[in-house]
Amino acid sequence: MGRRRDIDLLDAFAHHVRSFVDTGAMRPLRVVADVANGMGGLVVPAVFAGLPPTLDVLYGELDGSFPNHPPDPLQEANLADVCQRVRAVGADVGLAFDGDADRVFFVDDRGRPLSGSVVAALLAKAVLSRRPGALVLYNAACSRMVSEVIAEAGGRGVRTRVGHTLIKQQMAETGAAFAGEHSGHYYFAENHNSDSGVLAAVALLEELSRAGVPLSELRRPFDRYAASGEVNFTVADPAAVADALARRYRDHPQDRLDGLTVDCGDWWFNLRPSNTEPLLRLNLEAASVDDCTHRLAELRAAIDG
Repeated sequence: MGRRRDIDLLDAFAHHVRSFVDTGAMRPLRVVADVANGMGGLVVPAVFAGLPPTLDVLYGELDGSFPNHPPDPLQEANLADVCQRVRAVGADVGLAFDGDADRVFFVDDRGRPLSGSVVAALLAKAVLSRRPGALVLYNAACSRMVSEVIAEAGGRGVRTRVGHTLIKQQMAETGAAFAGEHSGHYYFAENHNSDSGVLAAVALLEELSRAGVPLSELRRPFDRYAASGEVNFTVADPAAVADALARRYRDHPQDRLDGLTVDCGDWWFNLRPSNTEPLLRLNLEAASVDDCTHRLAELRAAIDG
């Protein structure tokens, strides 16, 4: 007969995460973490117990019914509580984790969310400072700013499809040092090419500590474009909608790496079917807020018919 052993790996995992950062370089930042009654309530305090920042946890009780708000930080409505708490206590950073804590979103000291693309660029730049010339992957929904930052930092950037299985495989095949997704997944080669919300959190806190400026200032060079955020549509025939938009914008460069991406010069969009829900997901970026609003209305009308 076989034998069973129960092993508690939480301490080992916390030590593993902390091994990625120079704890001596970290400042005693004040951090608010909304773990949304998910697994972050278990792992985040364990990791931060050995770090200089102080931690204020929201909704730390494990409860799979998620009584306070859905555990999806990609939706801005689910960031309201952490934004309010950051402002109320004067915190340096807010963190918002999803249910299994493999994703994280950040809030600056003014209570304003950072996009997943801004965080991907910040982390990519940090990785490239340690591994000059390395390959960095970013998915098709990321801001064009991400590729710009990778090039400016001396790295090699490659667009990839959305999805952790695909990205992990591509990292293994190419030897990429880091990968970032607009949805808040961040992958590190030294972490077995896997994503980890709490690892991304401590990595960014180390960079913030080294910079010696508030996150609201550190983010400024990365806030280059106006973005729609992810806008979801329920349609009867997703492929037909994508084909219709491809024809509508046929005079502009486009590709089908992941859904449909169309580059219209000073604005672009990606429209792709969700991997997990019966939805079309639209991400649009433009040079200004007014142009972004105008182009989003244009695409809404085309998609809704």
